[in-house]
Amino acid sequence: MSALGSTAADTTVDTAGDTAGDTASLDRADALAATLEHRFSCRGFLPEPVRPDTLRRLFTLAQRTPSWCNSQAWQVHLLSGEDVVALSERLTERVLSGAEQPDIPGPERYEGVYAERRRTCGRGLYDAVGVAREDSEGRLRQMLENFQFFGAPHVAIVTSPQALGTYGVMDCGGYVANLLNLADALGLGAIAQGAIGMYADAVRAHLDLPEDRWVVCAVALGHADPDHPANRFRTEREDVDVAVTGLPDPT
Repeated sequence: MSALGSTAADTTVDTAGDTAGDTASLDRADALAATLEHRFSCRGFLPEPVRPDTLRRLFTLAQRTPSWCNSQAWQVHLLSGEDVVALSERLTERVLSGAEQPDIPGPERYEGVYAERRRTCGRGLYDAVGVAREDSEGRLRQMLENFQFFGAPHVAIVTSPQALGTYGVMDCGGYVANLLNLADALGLGAIAQGAIGMYADAVRAHLDLPEDRWVVCAVALGHADPDHPANRFRTEREDVDVAVTGLPDPT
């Protein structure tokens, strides 16, 4: 996405793909489709850390994310092990002691179909982990799992320059989406966590971030726990013809 035209990185041509023709393009699309269909938001991790070479490959590939004027707004702080525990403890204490203080305002409200999708998602998650609607303590406990990063051994904190405003945040969103899909392709579990951005003051203090950087979100990373009940939960997607106006009929 460039307002002023393509950059050198944008205009690099995959000549191998061109010479291979449509078949190679379809193979790449099928590989991406497999990742998109398999990926899920992991809410239960095994404690074992990810191999350093795998982490390096993950973040190196994510760096290819396109951005507005190739500004590459994202700056990432990757925390591991005891650093994750320390941030978790600070965030949990902060969440229980005061109101939210985000750099980027959250949604004003959820209405109509957006509210229904949110309710459906919440009900599905709580049903999966066995928390009843009237179980306020259970719901609080599950909510706090967000700030304990669901037991993940690694957490990436994504920030953006305040001066880039909405466009910087949008580019960070593209980066996070790529990070999530790449994690799945590499056999890892991951989840984007906007909730962490709601307590940007605590994150900023922990990482000693300058005031002119917005805390966008976190991404928890690791190996998914296949036996964790939360990892059996899946969300649905709207039909493409509802989401996209003017899509041609394939026939």
